[in-house]
Amino acid sequence: MKPTPHKTRARAALLACFGALCAVPVLASESAMPRPAALESDVQFWIRVYTQIDTNAGFLHDQYNLAVVYETLQFAPDESQSAREHEVDAHRAALAAALRRIAAAGDAPLSDEDQRIRDLWGTASLARLREAVDDIRFQLGQSDRFRAGLIRAGAWETHIAETLANRGLPAELAVLPHVESSFNPAAYSKVGAAGLWQFMRSTGRRYMRIDRSVDDRLDPFRSTEAAAQLLGYNYRVLGTWPLAITAYNHGTAGMLRAKETLGTDDIVAIVRRYNSRTFGFASRNFYVSFLAALDIDHNPDKYFGAVQKQSEARFQVVPVPGYVSMATLEHLLHVQPDELRALNPALLRPVWDGQLRVPRDYRLRLPTDGEQWTTELLAHQLNPHELYAGQPQPKRYKVQQGDTLAALADRYGVPIDTLARLNRLRVSASLKVGRSIDLPEGATVQVASAAPAPAAGGTADLGAVPAAVAERESAEDAAAVATITVVASREQPVSAAQAEALSPALGPAAEIQQSADPTDYGVAHDDSIRVAAEETLGHYADWLGVSAQHLRDLNHMSMRKPVLVGHRLKLDFHKVSHDVFEQHRREYHQQLQAAYFAAHRISGTEIYIARPGDSLWTVTKRAGQLPEWLLVQYNPDVDFSELRAGMQIVIPRVEEVGNSG
Repeated sequence: MKPTPHKTRARAALLACFGALCAVPVLASESAMPRPAALESDVQFWIRVYTQIDTNAGFLHDQYNLAVVYETLQFAPDESQSAREHEVDAHRAALAAALRRIAAAGDAPLSDEDQRIRDLWGTASLARLREAVDDIRFQLGQSDRFRAGLIRAGAWETHIAETLANRGLPAELAVLPHVESSFNPAAYSKVGAAGLWQFMRSTGRRYMRIDRSVDDRLDPFRSTEAAAQLLGYNYRVLGTWPLAITAYNHGTAGMLRAKETLGTDDIVAIVRRYNSRTFGFASRNFYVSFLAALDIDHNPDKYFGAVQKQSEARFQVVPVPGYVSMATLEHLLHVQPDELRALNPALLRPVWDGQLRVPRDYRLRLPTDGEQWTTELLAHQLNPHELYAGQPQPKRYKVQQGDTLAALADRYGVPIDTLARLNRLRVSASLKVGRSIDLPEGATVQVASAAPAPAAGGTADLGAVPAAVAERESAEDAAAVATITVVASREQPVSAAQAEALSPALGPAAEIQQSADPTDYGVAHDDSIRVAAEETLGHYADWLGVSAQHLRDLNHMSMRKPVLVGHRLKLDFHKVSHDVFEQHRREYHQQLQAAYFAAHRISGTEIYIARPGDSLWTVTKRAGQLPEWLLVQYNPDVDFSELRAGMQIVIPRVEEVGNSG
């Protein structure tokens, strides 16, 4: 939405200065990405995983002491997944038995094999060896996937480097997609992360367009710009790059909690000493795996010999003048559909299928070797009836008794997967009588043959949304997806196919809590909480099953005294557990934020200097009606209840997102 001249002048007066990010170092200093000696064995472990063994081999190792690698298992390329799992289990059991024997033997002589295992542990105590019985982990090799990522990276290296430089971020961050996706822009994980930078839907919507027609997570260029924003934000909140990078996997709030729990921002202390149910193997190893990737990316010939990278991706960009069908554009532009899809991976299947139009102002990419197009030329060549002011509004059908998704798809001549995706439903979902079902444009009552199923994630069909993701990724489910955590377990991938099915990441990203919300929604041991923005006594009373007056009495608050953001409040948990209360609280904020980012996107940040009399409320209003919770998120160290003139406040620049219909 274009601001009025009055608003523009007001904002100009409000903002003392602006930039893409605040308090971020200019490029990389020598110490921006420290490589602590205490973590060197961990870095070397991941270098070995990434360069010495491929997905037909793996290490059995201790999950806490990565210097202890018990043995390397080599599989036959045609060996079945179940056979591999059986072999891993057998070797794990043999190692566990050996550790028990060693611990029981004390100073008695050992067999050659048991002595070899004992020597791996150096001076470790017998008690530590007994603990190690439960810590034997299998890690699949990744050298083939890493090498493929080095080749693919050539297409986007220049854009990534320019994006980081323009935002004043360390150039080393460019290697993070090696860890996240092995530079595969079509990568999907089973928890819903997508694209080169593996954004979760809820986090991605802060910075990108993600709706029924466009998913910018699948666009390596747009997602790179979003990743730069998120990484810069993490650094501003956490203060060091090791923590900011770990937060990319573990979440900003999670790393703040680790920092506050241990009273330090030292990555070594946090990796070695922080104990949390959600801070598992993946989070502990995210930074060291990044350092390993950095070493390999800077010295590819040392590890892989000569690597011929893909040429830089080149194209022309044409903003679309209105809502246009893809069939019309293909006919007018004389570009092969496959080539158009490859250049525009963010456009989703409903656009390619003709259920939705290419959105107005979408920056369409076209080959450089064809006709040179501009928005004006495109508008001139299109017939007036081919340009629309908006997306077609879907027809609606009210579910009757006995209706099923398959029957409706059959009745209206629509592929069942298209109908399911349009309504954010599983193909097998049962339909509640009375609910409204959206029908795509052009649906008519007829019998249609079944359409082919969507392509699976990671295939050449970059416009497809895998069925598993379509089931999971609705606006209503975005908050729930953001909380999914796959805790490191005994089950580890034993093949390339299984690794790809579990996660496209190279090794340590089995659990994803990626979130830019730094707020700690937990309850302290004394049954108190720190008040967050947009919370009231009424919310707490509702979540606890008590009255608001009871909470006022408990905190000695008068009727007129409001709860203040950042202050501590005592609560009563005799009816509801901490876990249930925290779940209600998180869901409330996730839904609040999901609704906001369905219509808004963060484009950058600015600095505001507080004036006399300023408060959280006045600053949000002067900054263009920002929600209070968003301003608090960007200023976690500011106590807005004691705001003083002259204090610097980071203001996120927000723009409205076009509605895809």
